[in-house]
Amino acid sequence: MKLGFVTDSLGGDSFEGVLETAARLGVAGLEVNTGGWSTAPHFDLALMTRDAGARKAFMKAFADRGLELICLNANGNPLHPTEPHQAECLRDTIRIAGDMGITKIVTMSGLPAGREGDLMPNWVVASWPPETQKILEWQWHEKLIPFWSEMSDLATASGVSQIALEMHGNQCVYNVPSLLKLRDAVGPVIGANLDPSHLFWMGADPLAAAGALGEAIFHVHAKDTFLNAPKQATTSLLENGGLMDIPARSWSYITLGFGHGEEWWRQFCYRLKMAGYDGWLSIEHEDVLLNSREGLEKSITLLRNVMPARDADFRPQAI
Repeated sequence: MKLGFVTDSLGGDSFEGVLETAARLGVAGLEVNTGGWSTAPHFDLALMTRDAGARKAFMKAFADRGLELICLNANGNPLHPTEPHQAECLRDTIRIAGDMGITKIVTMSGLPAGREGDLMPNWVVASWPPETQKILEWQWHEKLIPFWSEMSDLATASGVSQIALEMHGNQCVYNVPSLLKLRDAVGPVIGANLDPSHLFWMGADPLAAAGALGEAIFHVHAKDTFLNAPKQATTSLLENGGLMDIPARSWSYITLGFGHGEEWWRQFCYRLKMAGYDGWLSIEHEDVLLNSREGLEKSITLLRNVMPARDADFRPQAI
């Protein structure tokens, strides 16, 4: 496995500063945000789209420091009913990834409205009342599958072989069954960005998810979740309080090891290997209480202690 981090983890730093920090910390690569819900402080998508020289200089900055560009990240809601620019960001990201020789992008599945004419996305997480099923059928068959069939064709034409969807709340694809359902409908260009932090707060088991996804795991975000048991006991894990008020929330994103210890992350890495995944672990720091640089350093230290970094070489002796 290889270790890297998402550039928005150091969103306040310059592009050169992020590269220098990555080189100093000894990670192998960086995942670069291009837009969507990110201001993309380290990547000017419009400039990169029109200027081959800018693309060449961007890639050279990585090579000069011995770093790899892991993938481009366009996390957002490309199916938002009133924000078409989010889908355009995704399309541009796919095209520019191909131009830059990058074969993987990370994004969200998107969440459309509940019916034609609605202005806001509608996330269905219950089976009753009956209208929930009508909403789901419309979202999947009228919006989600047609859109991702189009994106699959665009990716193939652009030279992008993997679209890693982050299984995230408030998206049509948020768990293993919904990821595999879309993959079955669209094809093998669709896979998972397995981020355990979201599965934790939705009550799923990331260790079991790794085994269930198998070859559909395209990417892994290393991010942890703090489960605040006293608050969870009365609020449940369906939490919609302010992200910055950690003591008041039933769950919060947190630095690796502060929510689940080193032993859990060791098991997670091994489960990934068992599932056939031997790719990137990309740290995404979103802990609002810890300093971003300190949190990143602690996360890197933890993963270095637990992640397999070399090829297996055991062979039974001939007896």
